[in-house]
Amino acid sequence: MKVLPFTIPKPKRDALIVQEDIQDAFYGVLHRHEEIQISLLVEGEGVLIVGDRVHSYCAGDVIVLGSNVPHVFKSNEKLTQPSRMLSIFFTQASFGTDFFQTEELKLLQSFFQRSENGFKLKRPSEKISQLFFAVQKATKLERFILFFQLLKRLNTGKYLLLSSFHSEKKYNDTEGKRMGAVYQYTMEHFREKITLQDIAKEAAMTPNAFCNYFKKRTRKTYVAFVNEIRVEEACKLLQEQPELSIAEIAEQSGFRNISNFNRKFKELKSVTPWEYRKESVL
Repeated sequence: MKVLPFTIPKPKRDALIVQEDIQDAFYGVLHRHEEIQISLLVEGEGVLIVGDRVHSYCAGDVIVLGSNVPHVFKSNEKLTQPSRMLSIFFTQASFGTDFFQTEELKLLQSFFQRSENGFKLKRPSEKISQLFFAVQKATKLERFILFFQLLKRLNTGKYLLLSSFHSEKKYNDTEGKRMGAVYQYTMEHFREKITLQDIAKEAAMTPNAFCNYFKKRTRKTYVAFVNEIRVEEACKLLQEQPELSIAEIAEQSGFRNISNFNRKFKELKSVTPWEYRKESVL
């Protein structure tokens, strides 16, 4: 299993790395890399974990992940179409150590600050998607010019932060393996009952030690983390399967109690499941 850290393949002397991923499903492995990642989700949907937060992603999303931010893309494997993502990787030193500190580029500092937590554009324009596809086909000089057009739009667009804090601690290999195993097990089994004994075993720790370790790393309890994943699954079902009742969606998302489901859903989404479904079809 791949673990943190992850090295992005880079041709010598290239400042920008442009990568297209086309897979039956993105494999949910926790990883991080030195490069800042800017991605357009072209096809597919699933769950995205960034640092301490859980989100859904779908086609059309534009996502920015900062240097060494731990993250996982876990595709919805029930879909028949492949998952496709276009990504650009670079570092603040890609064009020289002080390049982004020049007076002309100081306005981009807000972009770099937001990237430390990861962020997603709220309403990506068609022009942004066009820039991604243009970068993919461009010559190296054209790619450089298009890249800064893209940065300008990402810097000024409305956004949603993807994690609530920027961890100053970096995962070492042991922690990477441990957290990777925890995240992978959780995403494979969240529809089932997961006991603390079950998940602590995946982390090779006692239940008490695991609870303390997980909360220190993510600033939330493991139970809260699992509930976030289950609520994101419920949101997807509420939008895509109107024939299912709220009780059926609660059960298929991993909740054993409808009252608890309703309560946790409203805590995380600020609306009830019924209200969420109603708003989704408007």
